[in-house]
Amino acid sequence: MEKRSILYILLAFTIASCSVPKSAQAPVKGQNLFTAPIGVQAYTYRASFAARPEAVLDSVKALGITQMEGPNPKGVDIFKFRQMLDKRGISMPSIGVDYGSLVKEPLEAVRMAGILGSQFVMVAWLPHGKTFTLDDAKKAVADLNKAGRTLKANSLTLCYHIHGYEFAPYEDGTLFDYIVKNTDPRYVKFEMDVMWAFHGGADPAKLMLKYPTRWRLMHLKDIRKGIANDLTGGTAIKNDVALGTGQIDIPEVLKAAKAVGIRHYFIEDESPDHAKQIPVTIKYLKSL
Repeated sequence: MEKRSILYILLAFTIASCSVPKSAQAPVKGQNLFTAPIGVQAYTYRASFAARPEAVLDSVKALGITQMEGPNPKGVDIFKFRQMLDKRGISMPSIGVDYGSLVKEPLEAVRMAGILGSQFVMVAWLPHGKTFTLDDAKKAVADLNKAGRTLKANSLTLCYHIHGYEFAPYEDGTLFDYIVKNTDPRYVKFEMDVMWAFHGGADPAKLMLKYPTRWRLMHLKDIRKGIANDLTGGTAIKNDVALGTGQIDIPEVLKAAKAVGIRHYFIEDESPDHAKQIPVTIKYLKSL
């Protein structure tokens, strides 16, 4: 082989290696696996947030949490809430909104995101009957594409948060596959809820790698050992457990999350024991 050919091969290999995004590179042995800012979902504090917003935010700050997925608690003025966040150095990169409200008034979500300084708008539930059907999926696709286009025009990103019921079989995959393939990637991205994906029968890590360009946000959750999977999209809140104590392979999930470039991670603990469990979750994340 000529020296020139060898040089071309070496140059091509070097360029290819340098072009791999840092988020897609495998973790180096000895380095921490989880290095992102720690966030929390506001729904975790639903029982006390509206009545004691400043006290809740103080407890969040004390845990070393610097990001929150909102929006503001009901009954708490959105402008005052933004001031509370700023005072404590907590940012709100994402807000959750009701599906019906988003479809009807997408510009209201734009307004809220602007006040709270958010870049992402998340929808966590698609209306459906006892089971989630193809017709439900088709309607969701149309609505998400339309709302996502409006948000995109206002420099925001719409993310649909999976909830487990979308994994009913359809053709050679699931209804979730149908939603991904039929939503416009320019307008609709996704939030991986680790626990709900697992509870619906999916492998969260493999699912992210299957659609590597569509994920932006993540809910960090685990489910109690012994709880069987189903397609209800629901389970008793006591089944939410601290990361690393349940059924889910969290290290594999985090490796996949890095590979696909998840932007923000939010701990969501719906358990009545969240005050005890969240410090355990944070310690576990830092230990990986």
